[in-house]
Amino acid sequence: MSDYSKHFPVMLPEVLDALAPKDGEIYVDATFGNGGYSEAILSAADCKVIALDRDPGVRERAEELKAAFGARFDFRAGCFGNFAKLVSETVNGAVFDIGVSSMQLDEAQRGFSFSKEAPLDMRMSQTGASAADLVNSLEEKELADLIYQFGEERNSRAIARKIAEARAQAPIETTTRLAEIIYQVNKKKHDQIDPATRTFQALRIAVNDELGELAKGLEGAAARLSSGGRLVVVDFHSLEDRLVKNFFKQKSGKNISVSRYMPLPSVQQDILFKDCSKAILPSKEELDKNKRSRSAKLRYAIRC
Repeated sequence: MSDYSKHFPVMLPEVLDALAPKDGEIYVDATFGNGGYSEAILSAADCKVIALDRDPGVRERAEELKAAFGARFDFRAGCFGNFAKLVSETVNGAVFDIGVSSMQLDEAQRGFSFSKEAPLDMRMSQTGASAADLVNSLEEKELADLIYQFGEERNSRAIARKIAEARAQAPIETTTRLAEIIYQVNKKKHDQIDPATRTFQALRIAVNDELGELAKGLEGAAARLSSGGRLVVVDFHSLEDRLVKNFFKQKSGKNISVSRYMPLPSVQQDILFKDCSKAILPSKEELDKNKRSRSAKLRYAIRC
């Protein structure tokens, strides 16, 4: 059995219900990761799946699915922010699973987890500036603003100050050293979320421009959907969820200002979506089996 079998696709039954795959149709798994959604969609109907991912580490898994499903599966390397460029076809549905994948968290050397000693990296594409680059180069105020904005961390200024003091002695190069610096401000408490979580989240979002890519990806997917096509998004924290919720509201005719990552809606904008769902939460059964799903929310909308 493949090692990928130990990874749980978050809210898989709910994703399939929302996407409703049918024979002969085309779907996009915009965040391929370990391939859980792609494999489930291909198994649910005699359809085609186009999978996108910027992480070169998923190639082996993509080759497994290609061997199993042949021409019905097509992997395309790239970030979902470039959805409209990577996918030229009109499609019947698309699914996004936003954030870091289980595989990336489990691979200590990727530097996503503060619980494992590793280089402070966090780059999904394994190119460009790393988390260590940001931590060691940003001005203290810039770093505090980043941690507050993307991590919603109330103690961002104190954490940034401690980081500045520590890097003056020696560059901060590992996940565990950064975590220990954060623990000087936010003390660990039993049975509570690790106090380094928000700072690590903020750095990961900044390194990978996750909110900017999500905004572009949603626009690209909406442009490629056929009439009746479904756009399904699973997200994991309030910044992502607010962006997704407001995108669906805006594109269903409710003009609002969303965020600095989305353009202001015009008065004459086209209405693209109908039947936008409210947030759907994981089942109790899933929460019992997969603790990583505890903060997940699913939203979907159907193209007019």
